[in-house]
Amino acid sequence: MSIQYMQQAIQFMEDHICENINYMDVAQSVHMSNYNFHRTFSFIAGITANEYIRNRRLTLAAQELQTTDISVLDAAYKYGYDTPESFCKAFSRFHGATPKQAKQKGTKLRLFQPLVIKIILEGGNIMDYRMEHTTKQKFLAIVRAFPTESINDDTDHSVPDFWTECNEKNLLEPMKQLRTAGKRDLYGLCTPTKDNDTHFNYGIGIIIDADTDTSKLEQFTNNGYTIWEAEPADYAVFPCIGADGNCIGETWSRFFKEFVPQTGYTQTDNTDYEIYFEKGEKGLFCELWIPVQKR
Repeated sequence: MSIQYMQQAIQFMEDHICENINYMDVAQSVHMSNYNFHRTFSFIAGITANEYIRNRRLTLAAQELQTTDISVLDAAYKYGYDTPESFCKAFSRFHGATPKQAKQKGTKLRLFQPLVIKIILEGGNIMDYRMEHTTKQKFLAIVRAFPTESINDDTDHSVPDFWTECNEKNLLEPMKQLRTAGKRDLYGLCTPTKDNDTHFNYGIGIIIDADTDTSKLEQFTNNGYTIWEAEPADYAVFPCIGADGNCIGETWSRFFKEFVPQTGYTQTDNTDYEIYFEKGEKGLFCELWIPVQKR
């Protein structure tokens, strides 16, 4: 997402803040898929578009309650809440005070200002990467659909829980045994989505190539595993250095904030994935492969 599209997205939300909109409407306004918009906006802004809309509504509601004679009921409906109870609950959670208390002088309230895009001088940091081109690839994977809104949600652990579940059910080790020893790497696959999709597919699997025993693939597909195909693509490949999965999110954030503006590349709709090496370098959590093209 370029600075221009980011600003357009923010302006759309501000212009329609009291209307029944969510991140999918904003994505459509900047001609992006729900998945790519949600991921890009959240990594650049640090919050999701839905959080931005909610925080701005609650800020404006508090200001109107303080400065006008609007009732709590009317404020609830104006700022997109179905009932006064749901409005009061959200308002209290955000401001630490009830809407009725907001009408009283001296009540402390929170201010969430509109995002403003600024050009600032920064850099000097090293970001290691390499470019790779892949032909059509196939993977054997266990696949599950997840809500797009779960991306970059610190309270949502559904993808890590999926990994834990697959390990506990011993679904990964049999796959790995199809690979040659020393090359039993696992892939975390993320599928491209259509414009109006509200879910994305995430798969955990192995690559199918010359080092894979393909004679047993049918046994796996008959038991719920999926053959995942990825089209030829150019990839920017980044090492994720760290002790846990937080380094993946940090790398995605740097990709959008540093790599994309500086290189002229942008993400495409091909499959992106992480590679968890059986024998990786010290300190390397995984490699992140992001499909890209020149703008």
